[in-house]
Amino acid sequence: MKISILTLFPEMFVGPFDHSIVKRAQEKGAIEIELINIRDFGVGSHKMVDDTPYGGGVGMVLKVDVVHQAIEYAKQRHSGKREPSASRILSNTDSGQARMTRVVLMSATGTPFEQPTAKAYASLDHLILICGHYEGIDARIGAYIDEEVSIGDFVLTGGEIPTMLITDAVTRLIPGVLPQGATDNESFSLSGEKETETYLEYPHYTKPAAYNGMEVPEVLRGGNHKEIAAWKKEQSRLITKTVRPDLLKKAE
Repeated sequence: MKISILTLFPEMFVGPFDHSIVKRAQEKGAIEIELINIRDFGVGSHKMVDDTPYGGGVGMVLKVDVVHQAIEYAKQRHSGKREPSASRILSNTDSGQARMTRVVLMSATGTPFEQPTAKAYASLDHLILICGHYEGIDARIGAYIDEEVSIGDFVLTGGEIPTMLITDAVTRLIPGVLPQGATDNESFSLSGEKETETYLEYPHYTKPAAYNGMEVPEVLRGGNHKEIAAWKKEQSRLITKTVRPDLLKKAE
């Protein structure tokens, strides 16, 4: 799988992808991460990427022509076609493009990013993530993307941090990155009482068995696998009901 990240600040990604699971996934060849600088497609000698908004307002807006060219560049880099000139506007055609390519814009007005979304992205051949900045991108960019995604009900300076988060969430779900079954029994993957319910993960404990008057639950030390499984499911249900009752209401 390949993830192309379109950003004005590629230097922000130096470090987060050079450690832990994401690094190992790249070393295994399970994922390829490519950083594309939107400024390379800027207009004029100063490489202008933004301009003042029509209708007035505070801040600058990223230009649709600039971002569109960056998207097409990412697509053609992946498909092996001749790389487009940064000074030329390309038509929005998907001729010859793999159906498994998806273009996603980070946006506070987007659809909430959830575990099912991460699973869907992990099955793609090519994921293009666009990091917005300033006051956002010219709304006409909607003609060249597949969806807008938000990581929560708050506003950030730019889309770089959400992109790091999504890349991490997707990478760990790619087959071969983690041991088989590692993602089956964790939050948002555990099945609830109803088919449509998902639970948060149950508590975990390790040695010492007692610490400052707090003991590991006896059931976990008893060795009865049936009782342990029942305890884990009940704990998941209780935690979900207490912390995220919205997950149960969503199922209803």
